Order: sequence, then C-alpha cells, then structure tokens
Amino acid sequence: MPMEFSSKLLENAVDEVSMLPGIGKRTALRLVLHLLKQPTGQTLRLSESLVALRETIQFCSNCHNVSDLALCEICSNPNRDGSIVCVVEDIRDVMAIENTSQFRGKYHVLGGKISPMDGIGPSDLYIDSLVAKASSGVVKEVIFAMSSTMEGDTTNFYIFKQLEALPVKMTTIARGISVGDELEYADEVTLGRSILHRIPFENSLKNSE
Repeated sequence: MPMEFSSKLLENAVDEVSMLPGIGKRTALRLVLHLLKQPTGQTLRLSESLVALRETIQFCSNCHNVSDLALCEICSNPNRDGSIVCVVEDIRDVMAIENTSQFRGKYHVLGGKISPMDGIGPSDLYIDSLVAKASSGVVKEVIFAMSSTMEGDTTNFYIFKQLEALPVKMTTIARGISVGDELEYADEVTLGRSILHRIPFENSLKNSE
C-alpha cells in the first residue's frame, strides 16, 4: 500500500533515501524524520559532506582506489612494498585488509568482478592496467584476494591466464575465508592469517579439480 505524505518535500526526501541499497520506504521515512529532529547544522553537514564527496572524490591513478588526491595515501607511502600487489574487488576489501595490519604491499582495485549474468566482462574492469603494472618489472608478486565466490574465482582465473607468461609470482589468500564469503565480512584475525599464509595460485587450481 503506497504511503500518503502530507508534504511533497518529505516524500521527495524519502524517495531519494529509499534508493540506497537495503533501505525500504519505511526505513527511509524513519531516517528522514530522524534528520528533521536533529539540529539544522547537523543535517547541513551531512548534505555538504555528500556534495563534497561527489564533487571532489578521485580515483588513484595507480591502484584505482578511492582517494582525495590523484595518488592515494597507500601508493604514495614510501614504506609500502610496491613489488607486492594485492588484487581486490573494491575499496571495501582494501579497508578490510588494511584493518588486519598484516599487509605492507600495495593494491590494485579492479572495480568489480567478472559476472556475465550481470553483464560485466573483463573490459569493464581495471585488468589491462594490472597487466601493464605486472609487465613493468617492478612487481614480483600478485596476490589474488577476491571473494571466494564463483565470480571471484572466474576473475582470478582470467587474470591468471593474462599474467601466466610473465615472470611474476601469483598467489591467493589461504582458504581461511569460507567459500561464498565476501572479504569485507571476514573477521580481522582470519583475514590476516589468510594474507600471511597465502599459497601459490596454481595450488588452488589443483585443489578445485
């Protein structure tokens, strides 16, 4: 049954908030009414931060991670090991791995994973720039840290075939992460151990046969 609103402004705000993932109309209404009860300044700061996010956010020119600058803090950090590159799906995975404090290399954010059902192919991801990076001679190891789903495994295998002829070691995080799990939901200890005890990618292919 459609909601009846006494205010078009309220209805418009609820409609916009309900477009966020996992937010239905009733939850959106509760959130909007909550904002109305807050001091005006608090609500304005929220709206201003969202506008600033959309207008000024950048993507790192090296790893494609979300960044405030052209080169993100991780890529510009001289204490990070540029010879080890961890391949992840998106920024949430970077954050999850960083929270473990067990990885001191750099990242390559693909921007998704290969999923024919969703119309996402290799050309829709940052795979070409990863191949170029691996061909530069600087990178010695590429770690596959995609989620252990069918789409994640497909993406790993595709990249493996693209890099197979290069003198680069390819590893994958240990299966401390359950099959079907997304990286961002793994606890920090388990994920940290999975990074530390990574295995050659070829071994994971043998184990799946």
